[in-house]
Amino acid sequence: MFHFKRFVAVPLALTLAACATPQTQPPSTSSASSAAPSGTAASGQVMVAAANPLAVEAGLAVLRKGGSAVDAAVAVQAVLGLVEPQSSGLGGGAFLTYYDAKTKKVIAYNGRETAPAGATPDMFLENGKPLGYPAAVTSGKATGVPGAVAMLAMAQAQHGKIAWKDLFGDAERLAADGFVVSPRLAGMIAGPFPQGQTDDAKAYFTKPDGQRYQAGDVLKNPAYAATVRKIAAEGPKAILEGSLAQAIVAKIAEGPRPGTMTLTDLKAYKPKVGDAVCRPYRIYVVCVPNAPSSGAALLEALGILANTDIAERGPADAQSWFLFTQASRLMYADRDRYFGDPDFTPVPIEGLLDPAYVAERAKLIGEVAGPAPAPGKPRGAGALAPDATNEPGGTSHFVVVDAAGDVVSMTTTVESIFGTGRMVGGFFLNNQLTDFSWSPKNADGTQAANAVAPGKRPRSSMAPAIVLDRQGRFVAAVGSPGGNSILAYNLKALVAILDWKMSVDDAFRLPNLVARGDSFASEPARYAPGVVDALAAKGVVFRGSGGEGSGLHGVKVTPQGLQGGADDRREGVAKGF
Repeated sequence: MFHFKRFVAVPLALTLAACATPQTQPPSTSSASSAAPSGTAASGQVMVAAANPLAVEAGLAVLRKGGSAVDAAVAVQAVLGLVEPQSSGLGGGAFLTYYDAKTKKVIAYNGRETAPAGATPDMFLENGKPLGYPAAVTSGKATGVPGAVAMLAMAQAQHGKIAWKDLFGDAERLAADGFVVSPRLAGMIAGPFPQGQTDDAKAYFTKPDGQRYQAGDVLKNPAYAATVRKIAAEGPKAILEGSLAQAIVAKIAEGPRPGTMTLTDLKAYKPKVGDAVCRPYRIYVVCVPNAPSSGAALLEALGILANTDIAERGPADAQSWFLFTQASRLMYADRDRYFGDPDFTPVPIEGLLDPAYVAERAKLIGEVAGPAPAPGKPRGAGALAPDATNEPGGTSHFVVVDAAGDVVSMTTTVESIFGTGRMVGGFFLNNQLTDFSWSPKNADGTQAANAVAPGKRPRSSMAPAIVLDRQGRFVAAVGSPGGNSILAYNLKALVAILDWKMSVDDAFRLPNLVARGDSFASEPARYAPGVVDALAAKGVVFRGSGGEGSGLHGVKVTPQGLQGGADDRREGVAKGF
């Protein structure tokens, strides 16, 4: 039995009472442009919230045909990989949290990339020192075996209603006929990112007149159209075997700093599925993927906040944000020390989420912000080195709710902007292996939990969340891109929606505040008057005033139906019917 006042362990797969959402008559809508107002709320009985309107329309089209949430997710990802290539794609990886309304189970799919058999712990070192970021991120060494397509194929085989081959039509059409370049994509094309300066990126993003594509231009990608046709016909084998696999291996083997991936590495890739990690938070239950996702760290932060009075306060109260910063710092200290691939290094999730341990961590919150907190010593922890992995924000998140009430919350990525900048078949290859610790050992010789190893999945901050009530009914789903900041973005959204009872859009509009170690980054202009000064008096002084790069998307249940929202910092929308 759950205890409302305590943070207790629960079975990882929740089997509770049933709930379904009735279907209503859908309107007829279409979209030829990827540009649309961001942060638009929506309501309905089915819902898609994603980072680009064209991807949302592709998902809704599947739902109108009677498709499932997972069917729609396949279509959404196929279009996102085309129209938002800076964030995710066919050459990347993902985590997917899935809620089955009939069984009340929450399971999680792991499509995280794996290191090739030739990977070594020192592969990002030269002359004993870590490579510079531009050199590492554009290297062949940076690419892991892509897992997003294989993961979606596994989930769709188990939960799909429409034939796999019929889920790629919108992506193929948009690639062949062209799509309108959005302002965000245009900004990435024109940006200073090293991946945008590769030969492949220059060739793709340069018009016949020698100018780079700009917002409003129509961009065609016939190679992508051919690739999604092949995936529709062959499934994930289209990428992991055959001609595309050979092209991937050849591209990774190109200099400078070629990688070691082989056809055997690609063919051997297997996505994973298992119980989600679920823990109670007040009157709710929050579910996330298992490690190497950092979802359990998000649960730890919620557990710490459950020991405070943040719920009785609100976003205009500086003490709320102070408690938020301190819980975040404690969370990141533990996450950075202990999280990695549990197939290689034990991750002490049970210890980290133990109610007594969480309560002790909460007691470390003082009246002012002190020095950066040290990691704790949870039950099951080993002697591991702290990890300062640089995890850039080239990622996307989307949520789908179907007519049966089934839910997909999926975070997907090529890691950094345009991955490595190397292209095959019209899509970019990921640079996911730079999510490993570049220095495998600490100065004292202790091993980093997130050190490189053959076949290993790098640690990820991605934490797609699904929230239930204590009867197992769907309450909300949220997630965000943002690299290491994902956990802070998701935590803010969950506190605002669950504790402060805010709408999805209003929750997302609140200031982002990323507190990790001695660093506090935020958006001062978004706070209520007086909050920034009050935080400074407590030792929380923001570094800079630039907006943090969240891209929150979410859905929650209201008495009027589903309510969706999209972060106004990006171009996403939420639409339903």
